[in-house]
Amino acid sequence: MIRLKKMFLKIIHIIKFILFYIMEIVIANIRVAYYILSPKLNMKTGVIAVPLDVTSDLEILSLNNLITMTPGSISLDVSTDRKVIYVHVMFSNDIESIRSSIKQGLETKLMEVSR
Repeated sequence: MIRLKKMFLKIIHIIKFILFYIMEIVIANIRVAYYILSPKLNMKTGVIAVPLDVTSDLEILSLNNLITMTPGSISLDVSTDRKVIYVHVMFSNDIESIRSSIKQGLETKLMEVSR
């Protein structure tokens, strides 16, 4: 019975993650399209360091791929101690907001699914 409950919760986490990520992609696509189509390209690109809470190779790889698949950002590198990921972002006006979005959004939801 407990095993069935854990499996059910895992399925719920996966569905929530998929819906969350689809929404993130839609929002990022709209934002990128808006800036491309606007007459004044008023963007500030940059590279930010995001500290990692995920530890396994699969979790780090998954987070890298999720960041790269989101329009407007690309994962560049992971530090040698695997505690920081470097991300190039198209809009670096509010670095803390971007960092928080990755930490509380993608990384947290990924940990819910993977653990």
